Amino acid sequence: MPSLADHAKSYLNLTLSDRQIEQFEQLTDTLLEWNQRMNLTAIKDRDEIMIKHHLDSLTLLKVLFEFDDLKLIDVGTGAGFPGLALAITFPKLHVTFLDSTGKKLKFIDHAGEALKLDNIETVHARAEDAGRNPNHRESYDIVTARAVARMPALMEYTLPLCKLEGQVIAMKGGTAYDETNSAAKAISELGGELFSIEEINLPTIENPRYLVTVDKIDPTPKQYPRNAGIPTREPIQ
Repeated sequence: MPSLADHAKSYLNLTLSDRQIEQFEQLTDTLLEWNQRMNLTAIKDRDEIMIKHHLDSLTLLKVLFEFDDLKLIDVGTGAGFPGLALAITFPKLHVTFLDSTGKKLKFIDHAGEALKLDNIETVHARAEDAGRNPNHRESYDIVTARAVARMPALMEYTLPLCKLEGQVIAMKGGTAYDETNSAAKAISELGGELFSIEEINLPTIENPRYLVTVDKIDPTPKQYPRNAGIPTREPIQ
């Protein structure tokens, strides 16, 4: 199978340095090692990790064209994707990993130390709480999330964290269009505007994935996000 460097070059026109290739290999090793002790990923094959985690994370290059000196937050990051792959590839991008599960953030802290990444930090909190915290509210140029929640709830988790003129990028599967249609009211109410839905076809993966990009055009009203759990139970629709 072609290497990650091969895929990155042919698919994304991205050239990875020898050091970055080494870091991705080390990240895979660390992920598999820690996965024996805690449930970080159901994907245990190295080639699948390369495609479904590393390359999938880097597909944000399809919709983002500037990374240097920007602040990105990875909401509900889990095992650290897409954030870790982006932090390796763009050393001048500052990446914050947000999750409510402390054990997973410990993995990210360990991986960051092992890979000598000095452009990352972790935040142990629920998205609803972070969105009301002045240290995080409307503080990020890019807010991204992968496999976190359906779009109506996800918008309430992400748009309050996004700066004016920033972007939320939701990484979605085959329900992307239906979910985005159902989130139209939430997007508008929370200060966003749908920019695009980009189809992504990964090598060896049969079904396409989608990147849903929402621009932040107005401040999020102060009453949002609502208390923990409410956005999922009672989404804005």
